[in-house]
Amino acid sequence: MRPLISQAKKGKIQLFFVDASHFVQGGFIGQLWSRTRIFIKSTSGRRRYNILGALNFASKAMTTITNDAYITSEQVMRLIDKLLVEYPNQVMVMDNASYQRCNAVKEYAALHGVQLIYLPTYSPNLNLIERVWKFVKSEVLNAAYISTFDEFCTTIDHCLAELSSSHLDKMNTLVTSNFQLFEIPKKQSFTNLNSSRKLSNVA
Repeated sequence: MRPLISQAKKGKIQLFFVDASHFVQGGFIGQLWSRTRIFIKSTSGRRRYNILGALNFASKAMTTITNDAYITSEQVMRLIDKLLVEYPNQVMVMDNASYQRCNAVKEYAALHGVQLIYLPTYSPNLNLIERVWKFVKSEVLNAAYISTFDEFCTTIDHCLAELSSSHLDKMNTLVTSNFQLFEIPKKQSFTNLNSSRKLSNVA
């Protein structure tokens, strides 16, 4: 991952972190200190706003495909088309969702010269766009009452549109190449653990 980020910083490639988020209109809990309990109005509906996003690591700009139905391979290919209009030398980092890893998407990307990088299973910490989804919720949705679904969608879209401008300082702090890493346990540790278990069983 870090070699790709290094190339993106030098402008040699356009590196995108791709993922879908499903925002459900309703109450988003916020926290504050108060002497009395404060209640925030919430809508009764459960409409879902689906966003397939591609975060440009260098510029922090977000390109999206949205709907209120489902995200499928068709939306992934539409996202590739949308990015090709503006960006050459694309590298897209994404997880193993079936609609992203299917043959249709792989073949379409190869046809248009787009490189796809699939992350290891159960490693959301490596997909930097996940940090953006959390940012959007905390920035404009937590403890906020939004009366209509159209306003709900517009609020999210407006926040995403300003990632590379009004929110750029926060994005430069949030979307970095610092990943949470885990050390691989040494074999000796497992040996000691098994020995301890055997001694416990004997006792």
